[in-house]
Amino acid sequence: MKHLSINVDGLVQGVGFRYSTLQVAVELGVTGTVRNEIDGSVSIEAEAPQKELYIFLNRIKSSPSPFGKVNKLDYTFSDDLQHYKKFTVIG
Repeated sequence: MKHLSINVDGLVQGVGFRYSTLQVAVELGVTGTVRNEIDGSVSIEAEAPQKELYIFLNRIKSSPSPFGKVNKLDYTFSDDLQHYKKFTVIG
């Protein structure tokens, strides 16, 4: 298991990005959280086996929402697990 922190900039608020991210996470068995940030970005914390996290990351890069557009994506992998029970939309 690995932890993945992602910050996504672009057209990612008001376009269903968080709920589309939730659908992708559930499909892949990823746990964690997704939330809107004050600066207009979206932050994602995700945990799963590394293979699933790479698939998840690639789906986020291409915007899981058909109305969204990812301009910039920063991410970091770590071993600092939070042991989330499910994937949750915050806010």
